[in-house]
Amino acid sequence: MTEDTKKRAETAERKAASTTGLPMETVVTPEDLSGWDAERELGYPGQFPFTRGVYPTMYRGRLWTMRQYAGFGSAAESNRRYRYLLEKGQTGLSVAFDLPTQIGMDSDHALALGEVGKVGVAIDSLEDMQTLFDSIPLERVSTSMTINSTAAILLALYVAVAKQQGANLARLAGTVQNDTLKEYIARGTYIYPLRPALRIVTDIFAWCRRELPNWNAISISGYHIREAGSTDVQEVAFTLANGIAYVEAAVAAGLQVDEFAPQLSFFFNAHNEFLMQIAKFRAARRLWARTMRDRFGARDPRSMMLRFHAQTAGSALTAQQPENNLARVALQCLAAVLGGCQSLHANALDEALALPTEEAALLALRTQQIIAHETGVANTVDPVGGSYAIEKLTGEIESAAQEYIARIDALGGMLRAIETGYVQQEIQKSAYDYQRAIERGEQIVVGVNRFQSEQGAPIPTLRIDPAFERAQVARLQALRARRYAARSRAALEEVERRARGSENLMPAILAAVEAHATVGEISDALRRAFGEYRESVVV
Repeated sequence: MTEDTKKRAETAERKAASTTGLPMETVVTPEDLSGWDAERELGYPGQFPFTRGVYPTMYRGRLWTMRQYAGFGSAAESNRRYRYLLEKGQTGLSVAFDLPTQIGMDSDHALALGEVGKVGVAIDSLEDMQTLFDSIPLERVSTSMTINSTAAILLALYVAVAKQQGANLARLAGTVQNDTLKEYIARGTYIYPLRPALRIVTDIFAWCRRELPNWNAISISGYHIREAGSTDVQEVAFTLANGIAYVEAAVAAGLQVDEFAPQLSFFFNAHNEFLMQIAKFRAARRLWARTMRDRFGARDPRSMMLRFHAQTAGSALTAQQPENNLARVALQCLAAVLGGCQSLHANALDEALALPTEEAALLALRTQQIIAHETGVANTVDPVGGSYAIEKLTGEIESAAQEYIARIDALGGMLRAIETGYVQQEIQKSAYDYQRAIERGEQIVVGVNRFQSEQGAPIPTLRIDPAFERAQVARLQALRARRYAARSRAALEEVERRARGSENLMPAILAAVEAHATVGEISDALRRAFGEYRESVVV
């Protein structure tokens, strides 16, 4: 560095604020990386600690899966949207379920009134699942299902449909989110107390290892933690702490690390601060590799790989000047790609207002396709590797996240940290601080607290016909009337019996869905055995 450059750097403001709480250096030089060991911290793509990516050739070998999150109204409507997106070049499915499905209530439950099909597709039974995937060959399509407390039931429904299609279950590829811990932290669609909920998770691990060897048995999600208002460091720390809790529970259940760990996957948020997001993904990958090797003694390199799906930040979208969301989403997608994601969802420009229209969903898909085929960023593995700023941020995020994990360990682990409200309080404080920064004008949001303008013509938005709910309830009640009731009842009794014991729940749940027991009925059988979670007040 020349003397003139040094002088300029000294007279400039050295650090800029970031939403992560980490300082952003005005100028980063080799001196800022003193003690940094390229071989230890960086390595090569596809090799431990996987900082540069989990595969040697990354996107030169295969592009990330373009997996647009979709689902609304009826199974038939959602099926049409899936087939439309597949025809337009989407390379994987991602299913959004409505709120009653997520919390184990059938569409005719009193508390489901007004929520059926609103934030995702309504699935009550095997018949709904058959309709959802009609004319979609499950053996040839990778499917992700964002479902947690009822993950075992929806996975069983998916497998039942695949069996009816004559698919080889060993060839089914995809992910069930199955990350129940983050529901208690950030999202709220929990059903059962923590420990029985964790037992369901590990039952899915064990069953997938035997029956679905190419299926990801969990997608450990930082996305919703970030959406709840965490910082990027907290997103990494709390997500990996949840991962540690799942691994510990699986080992306690008698599974060997290298038997199930290759089927673990992750889900992160691609937010606004571009360089910070790239560094976040790289730091998470490196920290997980070291955790699995050093803490759990993993020996299979696949057990140390943090493979992740990314979704652009819904919380960063604005209802004001919604066209601006196109720029936000494009940059967030680019950060996820430069950070080495394995699959990606791009939000639509209208999602701050409603579920996306068909046209907005297509434009979001085209955003990914432009990045993949026009920018050239996929031609080189980890093109940002070695950047002074990126490497410094990567190390700082890893170190700060490790400090959080150490504090959680000192509290007695993630379950205890959730039960005491520690994690929730940390996120709430960060969310409050960020909102206050917006209100004070310290954090600029274009079109919201700066650069406002008169609203133009309203953009088209998707509306769910209220008549749909009545039709869904009628279909459900007709199913109950014509099914073989004794078979369904016996299957539900077996689910409850296993839940009160220690046998794996998945075979009984699969038998129940094939007997046309409903999502709500199976959830109720588990409620009778496990009880329901009551949240502690966090102040």
